[in-house]
Amino acid sequence: MPPIINEDICTGCGICAERCPQDVFFGSERKKPPVVSFPEECWHCYACVMDCPTEGAITLRTPVPMMLNYK
Repeated sequence: MPPIINEDICTGCGICAERCPQDVFFGSERKKPPVVSFPEECWHCYACVMDCPTEGAITLRTPVPMMLNYK
């Protein structure tokens, strides 16, 4: 599942795009909510969620197969 950006809360700081190791937010511009350009490349590492200064601006849903492996 790709990251979900809450555009009402997002400040457009661009930290998520800088921190993403897979360039999921490729092509995003500063001062605008990030664009999820490559959702299939998301590793679910939560780097974007953890480094976002605005709580709740980015959410990530873990896919069911990953949840089953965790259990």
